[in-house]
Amino acid sequence: MAKILNVHNLKKTYKSGDRELTVLDEISFAIEEGDTFAIVGPSGSGKTTLLGLCAGLDQIDSGTIELCGSELGTIDEDQRALLRNRHVGFIFQDFQLLPTLTALENVSVPLELQSGKNAGIKARELLGKVGLADRIHHYPSQLSGGEQQRVALARAFSNSPSILFADEPTGNLDEETGEKVVDLLFELNKEAGTTLVIVTHDLELAKKNQHILRLKGGKIVANGNIVLS
Repeated sequence: MAKILNVHNLKKTYKSGDRELTVLDEISFAIEEGDTFAIVGPSGSGKTTLLGLCAGLDQIDSGTIELCGSELGTIDEDQRALLRNRHVGFIFQDFQLLPTLTALENVSVPLELQSGKNAGIKARELLGKVGLADRIHHYPSQLSGGEQQRVALARAFSNSPSILFADEPTGNLDEETGEKVVDLLFELNKEAGTTLVIVTHDLELAKKNQHILRLKGGKIVANGNIVLS
């Protein structure tokens, strides 16, 4: 299988007053097309920073990231944005739905921006798949946390992404609701054949993936299909 994400000797530092804080240090790994891949580790280990860099949301300091055939360090922000629009989906812990748009509009607007063809029809179909056919005209404030995350799931798959990045997708949900959202996520992912990269504190969620990468202090301490204690 082809590599959809290839990270080599990645390093990221931030200024903290007079000090330089190394958040990620010599990170190397690769993900094949269609893989499900979890990134785990304690708070402050660099998980979310790594996810953002891999998705082209931030600039690396040194090393290389190749995403969907493009080396992120050699293209400008406009080119990275185009790459994300064409190939990348996102799911966030805090849902990030637009509060002034209905569920249907939150899913259909990205489709309209991309192609404009049959956006409403596809959005309705996706919302039906996540069990919200009867809630499409509700605003985020009228939806529960689980329903909002299901809208976010539908939106994430709307552009048929090659790779989907999920940052703590169950972090704001209770256990039962989180399990339902996870089941939907993996069901939609399997149907679409998307590569899935999940940052999570939940080891049970991590174990549902084919591969697990564990970070600690900005370094990789484990990488493979392993059971974490």
